[in-house]
Amino acid sequence: MAHPQWTRRHALRAVASASALASTPLWAQDKEAAGGSNEIRIGQSAHLTGPLAPSFVPVLKGQDLAIEEVNRKGGINGRPLKLITLDDAYDAKKCVENVNTLLDKDKVVALYGLASTPNVGAILPILAEKKVPLVCVYTGSPVLRAKHHPYFFTTMASYRDEVAQMVRNLVTLQKSQIGLVYQNAAFGQLMKPVVEEVAKELGATLVVQSPLEANGSDAVACAQSLAAARPQAIIFMAFGPSMVAFVKAARAHVGVPIYAVSIANSPQILKALGDDARGLAFTQTVPYPFRQTTPLTRDLAAALSREKLEPAYDYMFGYLNMRILIEGIRRGGKQINSQSIVRGMESMTKVDLGGYPLAYGPNKHHGSNFVEITIVGPGGRWMR
Repeated sequence: MAHPQWTRRHALRAVASASALASTPLWAQDKEAAGGSNEIRIGQSAHLTGPLAPSFVPVLKGQDLAIEEVNRKGGINGRPLKLITLDDAYDAKKCVENVNTLLDKDKVVALYGLASTPNVGAILPILAEKKVPLVCVYTGSPVLRAKHHPYFFTTMASYRDEVAQMVRNLVTLQKSQIGLVYQNAAFGQLMKPVVEEVAKELGATLVVQSPLEANGSDAVACAQSLAAARPQAIIFMAFGPSMVAFVKAARAHVGVPIYAVSIANSPQILKALGDDARGLAFTQTVPYPFRQTTPLTRDLAAALSREKLEPAYDYMFGYLNMRILIEGIRRGGKQINSQSIVRGMESMTKVDLGGYPLAYGPNKHHGSNFVEITIVGPGGRWMR
């Protein structure tokens, strides 16, 4: 796990980098671009502070590992890649301000790695207006994928894809009587109808649906309401601290398998659960990073080894997604700009990034539906 002070250092570097880059006149930047020697600037607005920031630190580190790797090999077309990350504290208004700063002041050629559904939704009109692509978001919201956007590219499966994999697996195991727990907040309210729809499509029955407060204060009552309906399994559509209280209550009152969405996969939460985490099933939207069986997992292991870090899903999230952006930039040609990156992404009609298949096109901007299910084993180890 990355050191907890890394977030603060990352933020300071980002601010310093943004100031230094902004002081360079635009004509000078263009002149450097013509010579192929200047940085390729990518912009990111993300939660570097706030309660959700600590869990995002290893994702940010994974991104940096991919950037350091490509720059060590000479960059892209001889130009180093530079990521400018500004803090939005998970706030949509601040995210919009940051995006405008990155586009207008820092002159980034693409945006990358925004998080939270409201934040991404708020900047989609800006992408269309400024004709700048956004590649990779750290949210699987199906709402964001409902309508084609000419400058928006996702890199991982949607939450709907994850739910479908859970339900298929449960139906195969003859556990089609399912209880749904959903966060009593925007995320849960968004996902409740999605789970209902998928269950109906795949032949499962939701025998009970129970809301859960984000702080888990009603976890015992929630578990008791589930127990009364006698489900064969539980789908958990929530994340954060509520998971600890709910899982402990469910172990005591329900005693059936619990399936959780990838966003709930937090090392801090699993640590807080201790032995109660054992047997929990999680969907994963990136490849299993703990065995070096593909070029991608070997590359990540080598990058982590240089930093004396152990493999983890969060590192894989950041590393893989930055690798996808890098591939899109490369495929766009020698003259790198916003439009070339769009072309490069759309040209990846059938690509395998060393164990992670992608398929884009001019009318297909959501490149992956890869989902697999993992189980928490003894000692918190991940098992497939």
